[in-house]
Amino acid sequence: MEDRFEIYRHDMIDFLQTKYPNFTNIQSDIDALDFYSSTEPSELTSVMYEPSLCMILQGRKSVDFGDKLYEYNPKEYLLASTHLPAKVKILEASQEQPYISLRIKFSLEEIYAVLKEKKEKRFPHTKNVEKGLFFDDMDMKLYSAIRRFVGLLGETKEEMEFMAKLIIKEILYILISNEKSGCFLNNFVMEGSISNKIVSAISEIKTSFNEKLNMAELADKMHMSESSFYQYFKTITSMSPIQFQKKLRLEEAKSMLITKNIEANEVAFAVGYESPSQFSREYSRMYGMSPKAHSEYLRNM
Repeated sequence: MEDRFEIYRHDMIDFLQTKYPNFTNIQSDIDALDFYSSTEPSELTSVMYEPSLCMILQGRKSVDFGDKLYEYNPKEYLLASTHLPAKVKILEASQEQPYISLRIKFSLEEIYAVLKEKKEKRFPHTKNVEKGLFFDDMDMKLYSAIRRFVGLLGETKEEMEFMAKLIIKEILYILISNEKSGCFLNNFVMEGSISNKIVSAISEIKTSFNEKLNMAELADKMHMSESSFYQYFKTITSMSPIQFQKKLRLEEAKSMLITKNIEANEVAFAVGYESPSQFSREYSRMYGMSPKAHSEYLRNM
């Protein structure tokens, strides 16, 4: 197994480095698949996960989520159940052996569809609420499916588009068939579960991130008391609803500053801030530099 794992791993690294020489961020021709590479370690950087499977092909990384620091490497993977804020740090990377990772995105609807078809696997109803990130060891069945998924980038457009849907379904089937990852995913898609209600709330906040958040109203919409809603939201996301909304606003602001030729004051109002000075303070606190300086830095990377 160890030999096959290393063969598959190096096959994917060689394939990517040949197809995308000297790449950093790459959105592949498959919408659900993207890659990241770096030739040097990094400091802690704010990110926003979305429902996905993340894995490392080369190097090591740490994820700061909630009150815990997680480390993972090519023999492990990360599952994100919903949109979740975290900080990440590349621990191992060099010119000779760059850090390389990939992400496979999926929807909760896709997970639910596989769960419905997999009738023989029934997960117990539970009131336990887990953090929204899950780490586990890679196995060869999962690794083999991911390798074939990456390999589709070398096929015709028709074959790539047709097979991508099938292999994503296979990957989700493998994850759901595992007791630990299956229970984790089931908790977040099971209608009426606390975790699923929080996912719905996250979607509501994300949709109207630039509007004032009424937590009591949102809790009532999720059929939960305000105190329970707050507690469970923080367990899953590691942030309060207000902090989560602020994170979404600042991430959107960062994207706007990079891609649009508009002033920071305009961005502040567009993402929901009433005071440009407050926006600038909170942006600087999040990213370590002013909006203008950060946008210039990111454009020149």
